[in-house]
Amino acid sequence: MRQVDFTKQVDARGTYCPGPLMELVKSIKRGQMGDVIELISDDKGSRVDIPEWVNKMGHEIANERLEGEDYYIAVRKMK
Repeated sequence: MRQVDFTKQVDARGTYCPGPLMELVKSIKRGQMGDVIELISDDKGSRVDIPEWVNKMGHEIANERLEGEDYYIAVRKMK
C-alpha cells in the first residue's frame, strides 16, 4: 500500500486490548468525515480487532503496515 497523509496520529504503544481500539474510536468520533487517523499499536490483538471494527462501522482502511512489533493502521472516517 502506498503511504497516505493522515490528519492525526495516535500512538497507543504500551496499551493493551481494548486500549488501542478505544483510542482510535475516540479520535474518529472527534474527527470530521474524510479525516485519516493513523494508529500505532504494539498489541497483537489490534491487528485483528481494529480492521474488524473499521469494517463493521463503515470506515475505510487507508493504509496498514507492520514495522517490527509495531502495527500502523490509517483509518479514513467515512461517516
